[in-house]
Amino acid sequence: MRVIDVEHLGNPNIIGCWEVDGMLVDPGPESSLRTLLEKLDDRRPEAILLTHIHLDHAAATGALVARWPELPVYVHERGAPHLVDPSRLVRSATMIYGDRMDELWGEILPVPEANVTTLAGGETVGGMRVAYTPGHASHHVSYLHEETGTAFVGDVAACRIPPATMVVPPTPPPDIDLELWEGSIAVIEGWGPERLAIAHFGLVDDPPAHLAELRRRLREEFERSGRMDQAAYEADIGQRLVEGFGPELAAALSQAVPIPHQWLGWDRYRRKKAEREGA
Repeated sequence: MRVIDVEHLGNPNIIGCWEVDGMLVDPGPESSLRTLLEKLDDRRPEAILLTHIHLDHAAATGALVARWPELPVYVHERGAPHLVDPSRLVRSATMIYGDRMDELWGEILPVPEANVTTLAGGETVGGMRVAYTPGHASHHVSYLHEETGTAFVGDVAACRIPPATMVVPPTPPPDIDLELWEGSIAVIEGWGPERLAIAHFGLVDDPPAHLAELRRRLREEFERSGRMDQAAYEADIGQRLVEGFGPELAAALSQAVPIPHQWLGWDRYRRKKAEREGA
C-alpha cells in the first residue's frame, strides 16, 4: 500500500492516489495523469475504486480506461451515470472554474458503461469492504482494507496537509449534509480502523482523535458560516488557515479546498434543510 502523490499543478501533498493490492483508489485529475503513470511505471492497475466523482479525485478515470480498455471501475450508483456521460458534470464545473478547467482537471473522457460496476454499500471489492458514506457528496463511498486495518475515506474524513495537523472539512456545493456526514463518521468509527487514508493528504495514524476533531469542526464551521455572509466567512476561514498552517501550507490547502466553495456548500445545505423542515 502506498500513496502516489500526483503533484497537482506541480505541488506536493495536495492530491494523493492510493495504490493497494494493485488497485487505485481515486486516481486524481487527468491534468496530473503523466505523473501518475510515471510513478506506476506505466503498469496497468487491477481496478479503479472511486470514493466519489469530484474532479480532483476521479477526472483521470476516463483517460485510464481509454489507455487500458479492460480496466474495471467501481463507483457509487449515483455517481456512475456521470462517469458514463460526464457532460453535465463538465458543464457544472465549468460554471465554477471557467477557463481554468483544462489547467486544473485536464480532459474528462467518458467511461464505457461496460467498465463500470455500481456500488450501494455493503459489497466487498478486491478484499475491501464498501460502505456508503454520504455527507460530503451524495455518491460517496469508503473502503476498508481489513488486512491492514486501513480505511480509504476520500473526503468524508476531511483534509489535513502535512506537517500540519489541523483538520479541514471540505464543504463544496451541492451535496453537503451535516447529519448524513456525522452518520458517515459513525460508520467509519464502527469499522475501528487502525489508520485512515485520505486524499488530501496521506495517512492518519490516530483515527479516533481525527474523527472526533472532524465532528467538532463540522459543527463549528456550520455555525460560523451561518453567522457571516460569504465575504466575511471567506476572510475568517482564510485567516484561521494561515494561523493553523502558516502561509505556505494554507496556500497549499486552498488548492485542495478552495475557500470560496466552503461557504457556498453550507449555504446550500442550510437552504435545503429549511425547505425540508418547512414542507
